[in-house]
Amino acid sequence: MKTTKKAMSGLQQILFLGGLLLLWQVVYTVGVDGLSMWKSYAMPSPVGVAKSFLSLMESGSLVSAVGNSLARGAVGYGLSVVLGGILGVLMSHFSFLKRNVRPLVMGIQTLPSVCWVPFSILWFGLSQTAILFVVVMGSAFSMSLAFDNAISGVPPIYKKAALTMGAQPGQIYRKVIFPACLPELISGLKQGWSFAWRALMSGEVMTTSVGLGQTLIMGRNLADINQVMLVMVVIVLSGILIDQGVFRTMEKRILKKRGLL
Repeated sequence: MKTTKKAMSGLQQILFLGGLLLLWQVVYTVGVDGLSMWKSYAMPSPVGVAKSFLSLMESGSLVSAVGNSLARGAVGYGLSVVLGGILGVLMSHFSFLKRNVRPLVMGIQTLPSVCWVPFSILWFGLSQTAILFVVVMGSAFSMSLAFDNAISGVPPIYKKAALTMGAQPGQIYRKVIFPACLPELISGLKQGWSFAWRALMSGEVMTTSVGLGQTLIMGRNLADINQVMLVMVVIVLSGILIDQGVFRTMEKRILKKRGLL
């Protein structure tokens, strides 16, 4: 029964997306070829995007761009988790930092990632380090807030009970706090990935390094709106696949292990 419902839901999604693509192509045909409302170079179409996809796949440019972007995103995200996690744990542990540093972190976290691009170029030039800097600055502060919120949400009775049973202070985080806050922490890590992925695109569009951002700008420079649209679609799909394939799987596994699913 569940398999049938999933199949029907999948079929509905495919039909819905197919209908959107058909509507998009009709609007393009009427607006460009019929009424001449837009120029063909300024309005993408599903057929044009498909042709651009085949062209970039044939040259290997798209595969290389996706691979490089995912690799940079993984490295930058890993650094953000480590640095943001350390700051988040310190803020949750020391009330002085929580009172004085957390408001500053919240303020910096609201900055668009593109604001860090001038700093990265001036400090590191047009290099891989510059891109990673933008990714870290765009997502590490979000990670620190996620760690702080998750740890602060653990009931104090858990810590008191562990100390009563003889747990050492160093074991509190490893044996009690982190396991208790893991479900909420995963949600924060997922949100942090979205910040890192967007920051990565901001960094790549400003450099010459091969990646999705650079491919996007190349399409703009060539006045190829279909390539621009294709890269945008690939960016969205890559983010969705990482979210569903990694974070959603982790959430399900943790909830199922704890009998909540």
